[in-house]
Amino acid sequence: MDLKTIFENVIEGAVPSVEAGVKEALAAGIGADVILQDALIAAMDEVGRRYEEGDIFVPEMLISARAMQAGLSLLKPHLVGGMSKPAGKVAIGTVKGDLHDIGKNLVAMMLEGAGFEILDLGVDVTPQAFVDAAHEGAQIIGMSALLTTTMSNMGVTVKALQEAGLRDKVKVIIGGAPVTQEFATQIGADGFAADASSATRIARELLG
Repeated sequence: MDLKTIFENVIEGAVPSVEAGVKEALAAGIGADVILQDALIAAMDEVGRRYEEGDIFVPEMLISARAMQAGLSLLKPHLVGGMSKPAGKVAIGTVKGDLHDIGKNLVAMMLEGAGFEILDLGVDVTPQAFVDAAHEGAQIIGMSALLTTTMSNMGVTVKALQEAGLRDKVKVIIGGAPVTQEFATQIGADGFAADASSATRIARELLG
């Protein structure tokens, strides 16, 4: 089973084939970090590119991300210790008062597929919980909101990070249907991601 086949199966979202391929590649002595970089992460980069060009849509991206996660869960035991350093640590959550999680979950999957360590705080996340995550070493705080009524809690969280003396230690990325670049600038966020694919690109740029 060569890495190109795993790469293609991730893009196709063929979970059983990805799992079989990863197992075969490991059995053949291919390093887990090589499989991660050259098959899983490379495939999700390609999925992101196709999404940004309008060739595929959110459902296809979700299917690919699930296949990538299936492969990743098989690799994780082999990566611990020998794992190439994660691209960065991201704490992600839907802000207080908001219970929507599909967009947030997709961003988390795409970021994990890009090699980031993810701390998923879930939904209805208080500003304090984001502050705690920053204290625990998160380099990026990712906030999602799907309601105009809960967007203001993004600004409250940025203020809470400032008051805790952590604002210059973390990058803040926000996204969600009602969120705009203008709003991101207004509350002092470092980045605005219109979708899961651009969130990955922005995260890399901010930590680069």
